Amino acid sequence: MLLRTLAVLPYKLVARLGVALGTALYALPSRRKHIVLVNLRLCFPEKSSHELRRLARENFRHVVRSYLERGIQWFGSAQVIRDIVQIESKIDLNDATAPPTIFMGFHFVGIEVGCMLYSTHHPVASLYTRMSSSTLCDLARQQRGRFGAEMIERATSARKIVGLLRSGKPVMLAADMDQGIDNSVFVPFLVFPLARSQLSRDLRNWDMLGLCLSSLRYYPSIKGTN
Repeated sequence: MLLRTLAVLPYKLVARLGVALGTALYALPSRRKHIVLVNLRLCFPEKSSHELRRLARENFRHVVRSYLERGIQWFGSAQVIRDIVQIESKIDLNDATAPPTIFMGFHFVGIEVGCMLYSTHHPVASLYTRMSSSTLCDLARQQRGRFGAEMIERATSARKIVGLLRSGKPVMLAADMDQGIDNSVFVPFLVFPLARSQLSRDLRNWDMLGLCLSSLRYYPSIKGTN
């Protein structure tokens, strides 16, 4: 299996392969490239065509790199995950007295490995999106949760998430995740509406709740994420 093969290769080699492949794919005309450029143009109308193309090319590089790194993320040991991810936190993640906490992030390319790293230290739950391939979906759910993370399908009722929080287990959410019509509401974001979870509606009367904004990004150099 390709992912297992990538897992045994040096991390820097896999990352560089991802960057090179992403650059090559961007150079080819494709529907995905068109979609990326249109989205960037709509969100950043003030940027020049050159700036938008540069952003799109970097996006291709990061996304393809993240796909290749799935091998290391899904099949690497807990120590390997700790070696390639660095945490910078303004709160004490080891505070046993902390209130139930939501770690709120966005679907940047490093979001998956952040949850896996956290789960090597603490109990946590995280939402996932079901894939069209049931085999790949089962594999992804198993490997993402292999260090103890409880994986929850995104269509799950918000009350399920509230129950986990009440039990004291932190939950990692992506604010831009589509949780379906019943669990979402559209709110303004940049110049277009964005689907947002209605979880806040179920938590509006809950005073003892922690909310931690989280973001994962690649280092400028080829050495991991933080």
